[in-house]
Amino acid sequence: MNRGFAIAAHGVGKQYLRRSDPARTWRELLTGRGLRGTSEQFWALRDVTFVVEPGSMLGVVGANGAGKSTLLRLLAGIGRPDEGRLEISDRVNGLFELGGAFLGDLTGRENALLAAVVAGFTRAEARAQMDPIVDFAELAHVIDAPLRTYSTGMMMRLAFSVAVHTEPSVLLVDEFLSVGDLAFQSKCLAKIRTLKDGGTAVVLVSHGMDQVRLLCDRALWLRDGRVVALEAAEVVAGAYEAEMLAETVRRTPDRPPVDLGAGRELRINENRFGSQDVEIERVELVSGSRLASGGALDIAIHWRAETAVPAPIFSVTIRREDGVICVDTNTRVSLVEVPDLAGQGSVRVRIERLDLGAGQYFVDVGVFEQHWRHAYDYHWHVYPLVVEGRTALKGVLVPASRWTIG
Repeated sequence: MNRGFAIAAHGVGKQYLRRSDPARTWRELLTGRGLRGTSEQFWALRDVTFVVEPGSMLGVVGANGAGKSTLLRLLAGIGRPDEGRLEISDRVNGLFELGGAFLGDLTGRENALLAAVVAGFTRAEARAQMDPIVDFAELAHVIDAPLRTYSTGMMMRLAFSVAVHTEPSVLLVDEFLSVGDLAFQSKCLAKIRTLKDGGTAVVLVSHGMDQVRLLCDRALWLRDGRVVALEAAEVVAGAYEAEMLAETVRRTPDRPPVDLGAGRELRINENRFGSQDVEIERVELVSGSRLASGGALDIAIHWRAETAVPAPIFSVTIRREDGVICVDTNTRVSLVEVPDLAGQGSVRVRIERLDLGAGQYFVDVGVFEQHWRHAYDYHWHVYPLVVEGRTALKGVLVPASRWTIG
């Protein structure tokens, strides 16, 4: 193989069978009897070509159903292309759903050992990596407890730690930055950079364009399985955001301003965007609009939907006054299943530690179409948040820390 690249995709295509009336019972599925409707072949990917060099990072963006997950599975060796070819260097480690392959009856340590062996380590090599894996995940106090006693966040931290400590030549990641608090996320970013500097090629699937800008050298934009753009990350992220915004603005109805009190208003196409199929009626900063650095932040989003809306995505973003994104999370990346919505209800999120430096921030909230094609409702720079405590000297974080001189 040409060692000038870690991954090379040449005209890759992948085809699947889709039924218009799928099996409704196990009997129908196993016997094929009673199935109605038609079936057709469709291309999940078609004519996809790119190269990823060692020590570089490729972002993959696009709406849900664009072919991103299919591409990751092929890169991980799960299935083969139906046309074209893939060339991939030595060891590949894939993080698709963090912790998705773990077994609840095994302990955290046993799951980590098993995952390391599956990634290509010998048992001796896996055992030698246990201390670094456990230390990085910050789970020493529970590592010998059954995994079923772990929270989702703890499982995700353990899975991420295993993945980045198994010396992959190629690391495949699907939305990893929802693991842990801000300080832990910062540690994840630093580890990814260390892997890159050591020659690991990274492919990151993300809906967060700021993640793509921050981490990636180039980005691949997929739409309906085909390549829309393959350029510098900044260029592709900007174009992708512009398309989503244009579609959102096109769908935004003309409505009068909404008075929020305290001299604040929601104005269409100024600080409010979206089709209004789901309306955000009220946003509460339950823990208050002033918060000590390192404290917990609780946010409640109250919504209304006049007609049924399928499985939307709720998002919360915290920005500095200058627009820099400090926190970005949503129900999809946090593996929270949102049902179809109709009527009225509320969604709450709790950020356990908000380790931001002292200053003025805004909490932006949104609800999006299930494939990220446009916003139903998005409120921008409407809800102020004051963080009190120490000022960050560089960056935005002031994590808890302890120095030891000896």
